[in-house]
Amino acid sequence: MFEKSTWIKLPRNVLVGHGVVDELGAAVDDLYLRGRPLVVTSPTPNRIAGDRVREQFDDPATAVVERASFDAVEELIDTAESIDPGYFVALGGGKPIDTAKMAADHLDVGFISVPTVASHDGIVSGRSSIPEGDTRHSVAADPPLAVVADTEILADAPWRLTTAGCADIISNYTAVKDWRLARRLRNVEYSEYAGALSEMTAELLVENADMIRPGLEESAWVVVKALVSSGVAMSIAGSSRPASGAEHLISHQLDRIAPGKALHGHQVGVAAIMTEYLHTGEDGDWAAIRDALGSLDAPTTAAELGVDDAELLSALTRAHEIRDRYTILQGGISEEAAVEVATTTDVI
Repeated sequence: MFEKSTWIKLPRNVLVGHGVVDELGAAVDDLYLRGRPLVVTSPTPNRIAGDRVREQFDDPATAVVERASFDAVEELIDTAESIDPGYFVALGGGKPIDTAKMAADHLDVGFISVPTVASHDGIVSGRSSIPEGDTRHSVAADPPLAVVADTEILADAPWRLTTAGCADIISNYTAVKDWRLARRLRNVEYSEYAGALSEMTAELLVENADMIRPGLEESAWVVVKALVSSGVAMSIAGSSRPASGAEHLISHQLDRIAPGKALHGHQVGVAAIMTEYLHTGEDGDWAAIRDALGSLDAPTTAAELGVDDAELLSALTRAHEIRDRYTILQGGISEEAAVEVATTTDVI
């Protein structure tokens, strides 16, 4: 008897384009949500678009998140329980969106994602990334009911945050390679659809890297579409596998070894260069990944990340300790092998 089943949760509405933040109220009406909205934001996004968001609702409440943490999630839950909101509107970057996502999931209410930076695919995925001490936890949660991404706002965001989002998407190349390897060697469940979508998303950015430039709404359009596709791939897979492999383990280890020195997206971009080399060797596509990152002004070396060569090498040799996820780094690699990988790819 065939008993396999799956439950895929995806955003119902995705609005992307110039000025669409002013269509947020209409998007919420289309979802037939009821109750008082709680706008979850952080100081800068609140200054940029908070009033434009609040003026579209009757009697909205606001919670300002200063930093992402499990304590912040608990504080937001307490705030929400005192207000009894019908839904959340998460306005900003990773801090408010990831915090709101976890709190909404705990309270069993929906949330709308309104990103003001295109720095990560968490704007649409069913995962929250929450730092704790010297590490970062990826936690499952429901994806947003809708995504409203205003390219005018996104184009004005700091360029380094946009390049971090681009690098995060480009790293999907190696994440899917690790996922396929895990299927072959450990019989890990694999989704052809999610894998193909994730790869296509990475290719979209690599092929258009020379067209993505600061301050251009067309560039913001391309990047946010890629981030949405990546998040959808994770929802289809029911895990972060389509967008997280050895390159993310390297980044998470680097967070422990050299915390706060570089953005997550930039770290996984550099790690993807090395991971691609491990998968395909000297004649593989690692140079194409490096060149695309360079074209986007994203870091391609340890020095550009702001970390020491020794720190990056340590992250590479110890990445397998992060979690029990089968990747090309299963069991770890020697320091000599790590040096060869990093020097051949010009990462150090």
